[in-house]
Amino acid sequence: MNEYILDVLMSTKSWAMSHGIAIVAIIFGAWVVRRFSKFFIKKVVHRTLTLTEDKQLSTTAVKKREDTLVGVFAGTVRVVIWIVAGAMILSESGIDIKPLLATAGVAGLALGFGGQYLIRDIISGLFILLENQFRVGDVVCIDGTCGLVEGITLRMTTLRDLDGTVHHLPNGEVKKTSNLSKQFSRVNLDIGVSYKTDIDHLKKTVNRVGKDLAEDPEWREFIKKAPEFVRINDFADSAIVFKVLGDTEPMKQWDVAGELRRRLKIEFEKEGIEIPFPQLVVHSEKS
Repeated sequence: MNEYILDVLMSTKSWAMSHGIAIVAIIFGAWVVRRFSKFFIKKVVHRTLTLTEDKQLSTTAVKKREDTLVGVFAGTVRVVIWIVAGAMILSESGIDIKPLLATAGVAGLALGFGGQYLIRDIISGLFILLENQFRVGDVVCIDGTCGLVEGITLRMTTLRDLDGTVHHLPNGEVKKTSNLSKQFSRVNLDIGVSYKTDIDHLKKTVNRVGKDLAEDPEWREFIKKAPEFVRINDFADSAIVFKVLGDTEPMKQWDVAGELRRRLKIEFEKEGIEIPFPQLVVHSEKS
């Protein structure tokens, strides 16, 4: 019994010396290659975007696209590296991988029809990246689902909405994409005032409030064009509806719009401009 245990220990030691070290070396080599590949991909992507990206784009926009491309390419290379390393480890362990490769080939052929959806997702994801439709960190609406882009791979896009819900959308299913934060965003407000309001006075008041907001040290870095009165947009049942437009930095339109509403409410009260509520006039016949 002792001789058997001794033989096992000697065999294990012999295997560890001949194959175990090689397997450890493969794992370490794969780890080093993965780290180096990510560093190399960052350098290549940064250099490429520096030479080809639109010079009018902000540093933040360029950084978003760079992070997105690095994440996708690094993730793809990481999968390939570990697949190759796994095959090498199996081969070094004495397992003949040729039957496994043959089986994988047959299985791949059998799943070919089902795999067409995966191929479609990957091709669509590639075009999303090449055309720079959106990037990680953008706020987008994809076929009616809106949220912050938390992740992009060649196969799917991950969004998180305001409720914190995460949505996983296969790229091949995307028919329409609306990017709410590319290059610049816009404040777009329709506000109702009483029919007795002096429109010229209203226009001057709105433009003054928009200009003051754009010049405020706390807000001016977020505003590209001061919000201003554009036109009378509608004659509603109880109000004259006017439109206010202004350009902001990407993803700052909601913050600026909220502050603009607050300031307009305060200023309208000072200037005697009424924001009406729905009214119903009832006429009764005299008996």
